[in-house]
Amino acid sequence: MSRLTFNNNQFIGDNMKRELGDRNYPIWLLINPKYPAVRYDIWRPVLDEIQDRVFRDFQTRIDTTNIYIRSAVVDGGIVPNTLNWWGKEVAKEIEYYRAIVQEHKPKMLISFGAFPFEFARRVFEIKPEKGPKAWSTSILKNEFEKSIDDFDINQTNRIPLLRRVIASDKFIETRNILSPTDSETYFQHVGTNIAEKIIENRDQLDIWIK
Repeated sequence: MSRLTFNNNQFIGDNMKRELGDRNYPIWLLINPKYPAVRYDIWRPVLDEIQDRVFRDFQTRIDTTNIYIRSAVVDGGIVPNTLNWWGKEVAKEIEYYRAIVQEHKPKMLISFGAFPFEFARRVFEIKPEKGPKAWSTSILKNEFEKSIDDFDINQTNRIPLLRRVIASDKFIETRNILSPTDSETYFQHVGTNIAEKIIENRDQLDIWIK
């Protein structure tokens, strides 16, 4: 991947509106600007599972104050929904994000849903390029498992999470009221798996409450 430098005032202005946290933090979140609620609906319960597992294992917690959160693009109106409709604006965003990834080298790049995942693939120049519709819920779940199996602390690990978790009506009707919901099961599964990788590599991650 080529190293790119940007001094574009537009990007500076946009960044003030669309990013939170510290780029030097090892964990990054990449979201679709159409669905900012994933920070609370998906990430928050996943993070709760991570913190619970971390605390149980060695009685400390992750300092989440500076987690770097960024919208993949500044405007939800340019989010593509097909393979070919990736405009110049999106291409510029991919180049810019590639540049900051190369500069700061996060250890975990966690995306939410189809578009941010494909955006991240293009940042890392993964082929073949696909449209967001190629990434169904089941495929994204499989990609999550692959990301955990292939986890390497010496590189940026792309970890896809779902944008939403919905149970079928039939499943809800037949569920035991005391059994966990689909979303609870999902959050526990992905949170536990991410926590295990964090714990395995805790000495190489400067993320702990001091």
